[in-house]
Amino acid sequence: MTSQLRPAFFMLLILALITGVFYPLAVTGIAQIVFPSQANGSLIMADGRAVGSELIGQQFDDPSYFWGRISATGAFPYNAFNSETLTASSGSNYGPLNPALTDMVQARIDALKAADPDNTLPIPVDLVTASGSGLDPHISIAAAYYQIHRVAEIRGLSEADVQFLVDKYTIGRQFGFLGEPRVNVLLLNLALDGIQ
Repeated sequence: MTSQLRPAFFMLLILALITGVFYPLAVTGIAQIVFPSQANGSLIMADGRAVGSELIGQQFDDPSYFWGRISATGAFPYNAFNSETLTASSGSNYGPLNPALTDMVQARIDALKAADPDNTLPIPVDLVTASGSGLDPHISIAAAYYQIHRVAEIRGLSEADVQFLVDKYTIGRQFGFLGEPRVNVLLLNLALDGIQ
């Protein structure tokens, strides 16, 4: 029996080292060298501290900022070691038969109308619903254009200047044909504040 256990244990140890230590270290090392920003969460830094990630949306409800999609993310960048500051990210989407979806959409419509009562444009759907993951950091160009008047008026800027920033931070289709053009809300809001 020991003649069978010894090679089995030896193979277990070898495979555990290969798959549990050497391979993860190699992949992590290559990622840190080839894609350092992506390997570290695509963090956006301002004044030497992380203010968010390009990949996870943040809630903005101040009328002087562009608002993103409805999300369940916390107000701070994700930090697994700081559970006191609501840093978790999770989906926030409801099914079409859930009455909470109707209530959430109506509350967001009311908030958008209260923030900009003179705006008569139709509200883009991505401003009142969550994405499939509830974490999307982007809004459509229509959603960004819908908010230009409000942001420009509150900040005392011309609508042309704010539209220039929206256009500057618009990301085209991936590979020229996948997806739709979109705007990263956090990057746009940081540009508005003159941080980036």
